[in-house]
Amino acid sequence: MAHPISITSLPPDGRVAWVAARQHGVIGHEQLARAGITRWGTQRRVAAGWLHRQHLGVFAVGHPALTDRGRFAAAVLAGGRGAVLSHRSAAALWGLMPEDQAVDVTVPGRRCRGPRGLTVHAGRLRAQDVTRIDGIPVTSLARTLLDLAEVVSVEQLVACIDRTGNRLRPGLVASMITEHRGRRGLKPLRQALLITRPQEILTRSELERRALALIARTRLPAPEVNVRVYGYEVDLLWRPQRLIVELDGRRWHDTPTARERDSRRDANLVCRGFGVMRLTWRQVVNDPAWVSSRLHQALRRRT
Repeated sequence: MAHPISITSLPPDGRVAWVAARQHGVIGHEQLARAGITRWGTQRRVAAGWLHRQHLGVFAVGHPALTDRGRFAAAVLAGGRGAVLSHRSAAALWGLMPEDQAVDVTVPGRRCRGPRGLTVHAGRLRAQDVTRIDGIPVTSLARTLLDLAEVVSVEQLVACIDRTGNRLRPGLVASMITEHRGRRGLKPLRQALLITRPQEILTRSELERRALALIARTRLPAPEVNVRVYGYEVDLLWRPQRLIVELDGRRWHDTPTARERDSRRDANLVCRGFGVMRLTWRQVVNDPAWVSSRLHQALRRRT
């Protein structure tokens, strides 16, 4: 049985290759020194074409053709201690938008000027704001959206939020908004969330009030709210027409168990002679005309 190779048993160049292989092909000056490569030895390897300078004190090992992850890893090394990938570059690593030539990193403390091809942002980084993807330090998904809100349009931000899918756990962005008061990105982030996930920033009672206001505005008969029907609590009930409307928010209905429970519940109510319509909060908040027409049609057909 072969024994695993220890990095301390390797020659200096072997140690460099071992470290670079775990950092998408790049290595920093301090790591070169720890591997046993002196400053003169670094210069000699650059001249020989074995090391290729990417930023001040950061090199590609073996060849200069880096992948996007290699560029990101090199940028974080160039940013210094505590630097993490952020903004557009973090969004690209999360798969929310295409990669850009310029790389964004955030460093703790005051703003400083970065090397060419690198945009350095400064700010407070809490432990929960930082994670790793493929070994690259990067802002968390919620923090990435907050940073992104300062540098892209609301339309682009909406598209990015939609691409997060189920990776963005309920409540994360809401807590981010609460804990980062004063950031420029808060207003556009709230606008984007009202379009994509209104349940993230509005309470359930506020969302229900919006639905009832829409019903009153369009001169629909007023429903009963949060009443029990055959053992189930329903959101809106038009008893004479035997029509039930459930207002679905991701926070309450977007798990396999919840969907299975809702499907069984709807089938039981339909067997009792009720019509069941499900509307999302995104539809209620952003497409009230469509919601109104569907309700009018359903009530008219069941009268």
